[in-house]
Amino acid sequence: MSIDTPSLNDNRNYNYSGFEDFQREDYNDIIELIKPNSKILDLGCGNGALMYRLLNEKKCITRGIEISESGVQICKLKGLDVIQGRIDEPLPFEDNEFDFSICHITIQMVMYPEVLISEMKRVSKFQVVSFPNFAFYKNRLELLFKGRMPKKMLFGYSWHNTGHIHQLSLRDFEELVDTIGGFSIRRKTFVRTTSSLKNYFMKFFPNLFQQISIYLLEKL
Repeated sequence: MSIDTPSLNDNRNYNYSGFEDFQREDYNDIIELIKPNSKILDLGCGNGALMYRLLNEKKCITRGIEISESGVQICKLKGLDVIQGRIDEPLPFEDNEFDFSICHITIQMVMYPEVLISEMKRVSKFQVVSFPNFAFYKNRLELLFKGRMPKKMLFGYSWHNTGHIHQLSLRDFEELVDTIGGFSIRRKTFVRTTSSLKNYFMKFFPNLFQQISIYLLEKL
């Protein structure tokens, strides 16, 4: 579910055929947050690229859930332990079964994000959540001056053929976490650029200048 490459100009079908080895630059930032030898649950694991790297680079025990049949098949061809299913309903795992649960660029695509976050807290000590920030300044400007859903936010798709059904900002996410309760925010990070000026603005004005944000939560 966490792929931004168009498939038939519609990213609601989550077809990973042809994207078996697709990698995202921000995987490095998530891997940095994970302790070696941890037990990991990747929710919306897509083609399994992040799981595969955690398995090999951090020697983690990994499991995943993916709604896309093609994604599950690709993961299994890589030797990964992945089941097909939704991630915004009660998960088929025990309380505290994992050290980390990860939901990368997917929370905005599910019907019940509050259930997803609550279940992540139930099954793991730490939660890593990343998402596109709807309050990114380019989105604000496009909405203000063009009066339409920002194309930047939708990664080139239109409002009617995108899987992004619950757009959110950093403030929205933190409000949800606070409403659910039982969390502490251990770390907030973002994908850095080669420009020190851009990195400065993203660090000190995150809700305005971060396009992709990554949170590390801890269950209290």
